[in-house]
Amino acid sequence: MSEILVERVITRGSIGAGRPGFPAEGVVLENNVWVIGDDAEAIVIDAAHDADAVARAVGDRETLGILLTHGHEDHVNAALDAAAKLDTHLYLHPADLFLWEQTHGEQTPDFELADGAVFAVAGAEIVTLHTPGHTPGSVCFAAPGLGTVFSGDTLFQGGPGATRWEYSSFEQIIASIRGRLFTLPGDTSARPGHGDSTTIEREQPALEAWLARGW
Repeated sequence: MSEILVERVITRGSIGAGRPGFPAEGVVLENNVWVIGDDAEAIVIDAAHDADAVARAVGDRETLGILLTHGHEDHVNAALDAAAKLDTHLYLHPADLFLWEQTHGEQTPDFELADGAVFAVAGAEIVTLHTPGHTPGSVCFAAPGLGTVFSGDTLFQGGPGATRWEYSSFEQIIASIRGRLFTLPGDTSARPGHGDSTTIEREQPALEAWLARGW
């Protein structure tokens, strides 16, 4: 069996054009797409902006699924094209279907994600953790054997994800981080949907400061 690797693919694209709350031309964001696997098979976490870049990263490996951390446009806008190119299935928590529909309409993901759902790739297990707060259906994916959690927009280097929307909750995202992420081993690498990775033990001491600032 070949070595299992975690690969980071940075994609860039514009979102929100013509939508309320955004500039007319939209805004440009960079996202992390994560590819986990060996020489034979892979799983993709999030499919942002550029389906061709995602497909190039996977190459000729069998893709066992595209797992979506939540339904925001910048995390799902390339999902349908990427799934078609890679001949694979899409997984999203049902509580975020309303957000998915803002980008893709009635063409829904293939399967619903549930808390505790386990995926296997190249001998490693990836466990779904429902972590609402940023969105109702936000999830993280823990890979204990790899010492990693893919934290989406729930936990970043320096704090929790944004909770400025009416469907978001700061109290809920803090509860998710405290109860689902900060219970992981301290040396667990947290690989987010944007920006650089961090570790659980690096972020834990800042919890009270986040509570005090309220974001």
